[in-house]
Amino acid sequence: MTFSPKDRAFYQLVARAAYRNPFSDERDSLDRAIVSATAGDDDSLIDELTETLEVRVGPLHLTQLEGEDRSIAQGALLFFAFHRYADALDALIDAQAVANHPVNVPFAREFTADLTARGFPQARVPRVLELFYQMRRAWRFIQELTGTSRATRRLRERLWSAVMTNDIARYEGHLWNRMEDFSTILVGETGTGKGAAARSIGWSGFIGYDAKAQAFTARYQDLLVPLNLSEHPDALLESALFGHVKGAFTGAVQKREGALARCTAHGTVFLDEIGEVSVPAQVKLLRVLQEREFTPVGGDKAARFEGRVIAATHRSLDELRALGRFRDDFYFRLSSTVIHVPPLRDRLAEEPLELRQLINTIVSRLLGEEALTDGALTADIVAAIEPFAFRHDWPGNVRELEQCVRRVLLEGSCPAPRQRHANEGLASAFREGTMTSAELLARYCALLYRKHGSYEQVGKITGLDRRTVKKHVTAAAEIER
Repeated sequence: MTFSPKDRAFYQLVARAAYRNPFSDERDSLDRAIVSATAGDDDSLIDELTETLEVRVGPLHLTQLEGEDRSIAQGALLFFAFHRYADALDALIDAQAVANHPVNVPFAREFTADLTARGFPQARVPRVLELFYQMRRAWRFIQELTGTSRATRRLRERLWSAVMTNDIARYEGHLWNRMEDFSTILVGETGTGKGAAARSIGWSGFIGYDAKAQAFTARYQDLLVPLNLSEHPDALLESALFGHVKGAFTGAVQKREGALARCTAHGTVFLDEIGEVSVPAQVKLLRVLQEREFTPVGGDKAARFEGRVIAATHRSLDELRALGRFRDDFYFRLSSTVIHVPPLRDRLAEEPLELRQLINTIVSRLLGEEALTDGALTADIVAAIEPFAFRHDWPGNVRELEQCVRRVLLEGSCPAPRQRHANEGLASAFREGTMTSAELLARYCALLYRKHGSYEQVGKITGLDRRTVKKHVTAAAEIER
């Protein structure tokens, strides 16, 4: 059996979609092309896609095909199988969320029989199940970052790439057991959701499948080891990171494992507030990233670090590097990818409906999903917050919005928060006439840099070259200290 030209073009679309980032515009276009849709919401598109795959891809069998057609059919059948078992994978994720041990996979026998009946070698089925479980977790946890603004959609797209790359076929073939070599920096203002973004990556790491036990080998919650670096004074930070042996220092009455030792293979250490780390600690962390080894405080035997690192900061690492407070070599080793988590004001400016979406998410998290069926409840919250939402600067971002929701739930209203702009000190100094021209230019460049995050963009606005902009931003950091 061989495909007709028309069928081959269709199955090539499906196979291509199978390996693309599901949060990308390309994938959306492919899905719509598969079902010949030009409009409609995401839920209806998924329903149409599932139905189309069942009718046109479901009957395929690999042994009926050869050469390129067989390769195309394999990708199409994997796409079909993933959608067919999406609900079962979701149920498994939900069951694991409340269990303190790895749970059994209740559909394992059915899944194996289904794929082998379609021509997949039985030895390959566990690997497919591992991949599907990881993909579905990544989809679920990244999708929890609510919003339809372009900034939020771009964030979800980049988080997926940090987990599965932008090409799942390449990930499966070469990278699934190499992701520890790809560190990520999350940059964003306080309260934007950097912790949630890190969790979506960490909880989506690879987990092996034990076919004999019909269970995965670990809980996804155990893959992430978070550590807020700003909570530990310099004297104790190394112990928190690397652990210590008994008697290493006064008070070390027993051996302690640090964050790096608690992180398993394919796991993730989340280093929050990386901008607060001293230069000596940066040197030691750089060694971990380069050599994959660390030594506990007071110890003489090196241990191996097998996980990956995600770091986060609300500060400008470019500014800290310019001031000599953040090593260039450490930055470049950390920054396989740098993901900007957008501020709430930018998200609302791009898509006003995102306010209601976020409020619904917050209400669901606080009160349970059943609370969303009470239309009057969410309507009251929106009515209390919406009048000031689009003129407020939201310095606390989503975290501040959540406190507004809590206040409405408790008091029935939320007074408009006092505006606090990042540039209010600049405005005050401007009004009072206390700045020199050099200070004015430096602080204006810093204001633009905080907004756009790029020396090049500030240069376009001000007509200055990149190096001059950087010099002014660095000078402003010293002025504002």
